[in-house]
Amino acid sequence: MKKLAPILKNKYLFTSIFFLIWLIFFDRNDIYSQLTYRKELKKLELDKEYYLKEIEQNKLDMKELMSDPSHLEKYAREHYMMKKDSEEIFLIIPESVEKKKEFKE
Repeated sequence: MKKLAPILKNKYLFTSIFFLIWLIFFDRNDIYSQLTYRKELKKLELDKEYYLKEIEQNKLDMKELMSDPSHLEKYAREHYMMKKDSEEIFLIIPESVEKKKEFKE
């Protein structure tokens, strides 16, 4: 008990413990916040990587579309349902796609 008494009277020890508890739990940048920020950072880095790949793919598509008119016409027909004046377009949609759209709406 006599060995324990000087440790309990040490004001630097109590101050250090109080400071650590304050940093871990009560500070604006506590451990929970830091873990949350790291998780969000990882998610944002993955998103950044995805979007950079998409940008590269879009640049390649754009280059291809601008260099060849037949590719441009094909893209317009497939994605925007464009047609020539003398044509008619019939869309055949599988039942599974229609059911999925019904459930989403």
